[in-house]
Amino acid sequence: METRDLRWFQQVADGITLTELSEVEGTTQPGVSRALARLEQEVGTALLHRSGRTLRMTHAGAAFKRHVDRLLHELDDGLAAVHQLVDSETGTVTLAFHSSLGTWLVPDLVSSFRADHPQVHFALRPQAEVADTSVGPRSGIDLELSTMRPHPGAARWAQLAVEPLLLAVPAGHPLADRDKPLNLSDAADEPFVLFRPGSALRERTDELAGRASFTPQLAFVCEDLATARAFVAAGLGVSILPPAPPSGTDPSPTGLRHLRLADRLAVREIGLAWSEERQMLPAARLFHQHALERTPTVSNYYTP
Repeated sequence: METRDLRWFQQVADGITLTELSEVEGTTQPGVSRALARLEQEVGTALLHRSGRTLRMTHAGAAFKRHVDRLLHELDDGLAAVHQLVDSETGTVTLAFHSSLGTWLVPDLVSSFRADHPQVHFALRPQAEVADTSVGPRSGIDLELSTMRPHPGAARWAQLAVEPLLLAVPAGHPLADRDKPLNLSDAADEPFVLFRPGSALRERTDELAGRASFTPQLAFVCEDLATARAFVAAGLGVSILPPAPPSGTDPSPTGLRHLRLADRLAVREIGLAWSEERQMLPAARLFHQHALERTPTVSNYYTP
């Protein structure tokens, strides 16, 4: 059953003559008549009958048209949705991001992008900071802002920035007034506020502690940066954390000190991941280019 034939039936049933329809569609009147006859044959009964110089619906035609109207309405809505999706200026970008980036980097990138592309929509997907990426051909995610490179072959990845990892200690701690970069081994006897196993920050903390020849003493396990900072500020342990973003987007609790570490690997990368197998739609491609070109302009972070 041809969509065109259904549309022609709908218009004739609404009162348009065959002559008018053929002129609008750029076809011949016999061509329209043959299409309507083909539709009646497929349905199995007469849908239209002639009344003078016009065609009117039969009882079967009236019953059929109610469903045709709904069908074509849904079809037109679907076509409009697809058009909006594939239009670079009105599409939707599905963006996953590690939770610690949701208070500064994600708002910066999205707001600066929307300044030039105000009709593009975003579907935001906060993710736990696992040491892998969420993008993939079946994930439904276009792009992911992550703090750890994906496993080889899982996705493509481009570095956006590098941020330092610091030793967070409570105010009044014996190490709190250190001005020079600290050897992490100086904190080997301290209780640590750690993240859950498998998270990117937990893996990096274990790696840095291993380079300093000790295993961190577990005091508490936290799921997010804000909780970890609050636990350290309360004197419940120390922790290896990125600096708090500026501009009050994610303020650190009072009584918290961030100490520089001497280990040159005390950093974490921030990058953009995307699937090599899943083709990006135009709006996602635009945002991808924007993210690669834009440098975070905040004082606590630096680009490589």
